[in-house]
Amino acid sequence: METIQALLTRRSIRKYKNKPIEKDKIEIILKSAMYAPSAMNLQAWHFIVIDNKNILADTIKSIPHAELLRQTPNAILVCGDKTIEANESWMIQNCSAAIQNVLLGAHALGIGSCWIAIHGIEDVVKNVSKQFNLPEDVVPVSLISLGYPDETVFAEERFKEDKIHYNKW
Repeated sequence: METIQALLTRRSIRKYKNKPIEKDKIEIILKSAMYAPSAMNLQAWHFIVIDNKNILADTIKSIPHAELLRQTPNAILVCGDKTIEANESWMIQNCSAAIQNVLLGAHALGIGSCWIAIHGIEDVVKNVSKQFNLPEDVVPVSLISLGYPDETVFAEERFKEDKIHYNKW
């Protein structure tokens, strides 16, 4: 898949076939994540791959807005490590770049995905940290559901010239 085509056609997928993702494809997706840019190349991220249906179902208790996990075959929890990157803003930005690479890498492989917010929702951060036994300095940033799509979501036009400013506002 061409890069620009991937950028313009990737959409959040919330319905998945009951088919696990092959381990080699998960590794390609993780490799894509780890090739994201990061401030000073610190790579202050960690990834928890979830392929257990019971854990995915239990995660809905930790992330109430993640009902789609009931039929998701796989997910990746993206976390930032404050012992590697002390500036939380940079850590979140770095993890967000890795998350975008997960989404695009999955899309390139024909795998659907959805970015599920965690960071910034205090109760959800606490719940997820406890559920996954995260060390104190490791912060959950987001959960990405992954699976073979069982729906087609078409890309609407998003280019808006009124959002573009040159040189100043």
